[in-house]
This record gives sequence, C-alpha cells and structure tokens, in this order.
Amino acid sequence: MRLVIARCTVDYAGRLAAHLPSALRLIMVKADGSVSVHADDRAYKPLNWMSPPCTLKEGDGVWTVVNKAGEKLIITIEETLHDSSHELGVDPGLVKDGVEAHLQELLADRITTLGAGWTLVRREYPTAIGPVDILCKDADGATVAVEIKRRGEIDGVEQLTRYLELLNRDPLLAPVKGIFAAQEIKPQAKVLATDRGIGCVVLDYDALRGVEDDKLKLF
Repeated sequence: MRLVIARCTVDYAGRLAAHLPSALRLIMVKADGSVSVHADDRAYKPLNWMSPPCTLKEGDGVWTVVNKAGEKLIITIEETLHDSSHELGVDPGLVKDGVEAHLQELLADRITTLGAGWTLVRREYPTAIGPVDILCKDADGATVAVEIKRRGEIDGVEQLTRYLELLNRDPLLAPVKGIFAAQEIKPQAKVLATDRGIGCVVLDYDALRGVEDDKLKLF
C-alpha cells in the first residue's frame, strides 16, 4: 500500500464531472490497483476514488487514473508532505459473528430458497482479497456470488462489488451476478446495490431454521 499526503486538486471525468479544490489530503494506492482520496473526516469514506481494474500514470505533478470504462480521476499535486509504501501481506479476512456464520450455513444447505433449480458450488469461495460467502448457480446455470451480513450496509455492497470484479475476470465463471443478503438492509445499501445490478435478499433467520415459513423477501 502506498500512502501520500499532499496538497492537491482532484478532478473526476466520467458519467458525471466533479472537482475538489486545492487542500491537504491523503492519497491511498492499494495493491489491488484502487486509488482513493481522503480528507481528515468522513470516517472511512473517501472523497473520491477509482475502483480496480484501473491504471495509474504519474506525470510531472499530475496523476491520471483510468478505469476500464475510460473514466478518469486526475490528481494534480502541488506539494508532497509524505510518500511511503508498505507491504501488508494477505489479509485473513473478517471473522464473522455467530449469526452471520450460521446464516451462511443455513442458506448454503437450503440454496433453493433463492430460487427453484439453484445449486450450490461451494461456501467460502476463495478470491485474492478474501472468500465469497457462497458461490452458486441459478436455474439457467449462471454463476451467482452471495455476500451475507446480519445488517446490510453500504460497506457490504462495496465488498461484494470488489468480489464480483475479481470473479468476472475468470472466463470459467463469468458472467457472475451478485446477491446481497442480510436480515436487514439499509435503504442506502439497497440503492447502491440496485445501481450496481446487485440483487437484494432479506433473510428470515427463524424461517431458514424451519421455525416459520421459509420464504425470502426479494426486492
């Protein structure tokens, strides 16, 4: 991971145009190729970013980041205060709590609750950035990646998006669709998932255990 603290302006050119005026910011370049620009607030959320796969070209005080769609993130650096690189190694991934782990197990055992004719490929399908909770096939034989959370928020959608980007590079799996499954899905997460073509499923924990009617609410 490369960390750069610099006074810079940032311009995004794509479906929409956006401009960040000159200010002191943190620029983060990850090993997966993603580039994000952060201020000293907003918690984990960047001011602007480019998800992988993308390319970074460094010119004379100008960084140009281009993704596969041709969208550009242009960072004009006026002054650099810090520039360092660090090898973080392979992350072991998030350890899920008991409810999430049990939801994964239950849904894998009853994968047809997602649809008639659906079949399980495997749980914890490995990728370079961590395992996908469930990989399965729908009735038409298309590959589907399922990410399971107890509470579905935007970061979960972002996580599934990264998995899908990697899985869709594999010609034996592509095209891979995504389903974001949780006991509760926040409205903002639902909007983001829908915008990215990811389906949302609300899981009923008791129903999956057979306590109540085992129906999933699809929307």
